[in-house]
Amino acid sequence: MKHRQGARAHRQLEPTASRMSRGPGASPLQLINEGARPSDLGEDAVPAWVKRRVLLLNATYEPLTALPVRRAVVLLVCAKADAVHEDPLGQVIHSAEYSLQVPSVIRLRTYVRVPYRARIPLTRAALMHRDRFRCAYCGDKAETIDHVVPRSRGGGHSWENCVACCAPCNHRKADKLLSELGWTLRATLVPPKGQHWRLLADNKELDPVWLRYLGEGAA
Repeated sequence: MKHRQGARAHRQLEPTASRMSRGPGASPLQLINEGARPSDLGEDAVPAWVKRRVLLLNATYEPLTALPVRRAVVLLVCAKADAVHEDPLGQVIHSAEYSLQVPSVIRLRTYVRVPYRARIPLTRAALMHRDRFRCAYCGDKAETIDHVVPRSRGGGHSWENCVACCAPCNHRKADKLLSELGWTLRATLVPPKGQHWRLLADNKELDPVWLRYLGEGAA
């Protein structure tokens, strides 16, 4: 029963463009509007902007997640969200009944309550953002992650024991302790806090426009 209700709700959110007839010369945009996934069309057939993501804000301007372009357009067309920032380099989408520019940030018209989850999941992307893509040991550009106390010596995979690291430092440190090398950390290792870090955990590259909504930790 829940499955049928979910499917019905999804159909109600489809943009008007999804009812366009699919002719033999249908464009990638038309096929995507009709429900085809970009992966179904082949890399050469999908414009680069289709693969971009759009920042979704709550009604309170709290960042919630990054949506595929198609889903963001559905929310706009169905009047469930408003565009906050349009992508100046984005495509203008046309159909028989509407025309809009692909946005970079949209905002829900109705507030959505987000379940509270205390600890931010540790991912490579989030760790890189926390350490600002700099090696925790020397300050050069980070390329990988390192366990301060090596796992082979009892170190855990946690925010308090993982850092962004450059390849030379990672290779030199190997399975040694910092005390054995005479090294020190450039900053105290703490877990990040804030709802926006859940978004950063899944997105390594960010649209610069998003940063004003993601707090100091995203800069």
